[in-house]
Amino acid sequence: MTIKRIFRSRLFAAAVGLTAVATLAGPATAAEAPSGSSVNAQRFAAVEASLLRADVAGTAWGQDPKTGAIVVTADSTVSDANIEKIKKEAGANASAVRIERTHGKLSKLTRGGDGIWTTSWRCSLGFNVHKGSTYYLLTAGHCVKGAGSWYTNAARTTKIGPSVSGSFPGNDYGLVRYDNKSLSHSGTVGTQDISSAINATVGLAVKRRGNTTGTHSGKVTGLNYTVNYGNGELVYGLIRTNVCAEPGDSGGPLYSGTRAVGLTSGGNGNCTAGGTTYFQPVREVLARYGVSVY
Repeated sequence: MTIKRIFRSRLFAAAVGLTAVATLAGPATAAEAPSGSSVNAQRFAAVEASLLRADVAGTAWGQDPKTGAIVVTADSTVSDANIEKIKKEAGANASAVRIERTHGKLSKLTRGGDGIWTTSWRCSLGFNVHKGSTYYLLTAGHCVKGAGSWYTNAARTTKIGPSVSGSFPGNDYGLVRYDNKSLSHSGTVGTQDISSAINATVGLAVKRRGNTTGTHSGKVTGLNYTVNYGNGELVYGLIRTNVCAEPGDSGGPLYSGTRAVGLTSGGNGNCTAGGTTYFQPVREVLARYGVSVY
């Protein structure tokens, strides 16, 4: 599975186009074997610990909300030997694990285009938020890691403000402060006003907005998924959806009507064949920083 870290998007009122920094690969194939059965919390914790010990990059896992089985998705870089390693580490719990193969390679890729810029790379904006009279933007944690000031254009002539805080790996969120008082900071996603935030639930109808393919709809298919981006970069507690995304859509906000739901973290597939996209829950971020959507 190509699970790429993909950077958040949201439009400034000043019409800043916001895009992505990661590529996405093909859709998942059928399960390797019809294994996997419902597990309780204790057994899930044991399996998760074994997956962390195995530490196989290119994998993502969570609990199937319909069957209760633990589903591990493996991209094209995961060898048969690594699959066996996962099963060996799971030991007596291996029967609770269902392995699914997907095409593509898990990786990171930064590229040019519209968005928000640091001195060295480009990301995209998630949701605009505020705390009192101070305004911020939310973006990916891997965006703000090592970043200083942010700009609205590639020439870096219109400054937004500095990175204030971020969390990655483990989580995938960051905070940037608006210091440029001449910039407007709309509380909308496109023309959709965002007035509150909610926790995702399985089956929730959602939309994702991105620069390449615009707005696409789908639903939440899983909660509390873990993604292993490799090199020790694991992100926990992600929302899994069947909403498609493509290069340039990275970083788009996930929302349901007027309610903010998540910030894009990664995925695979495209908007022709379909795909899977994972999101950082946004309420966790709002609570962490004491900020609000509006």
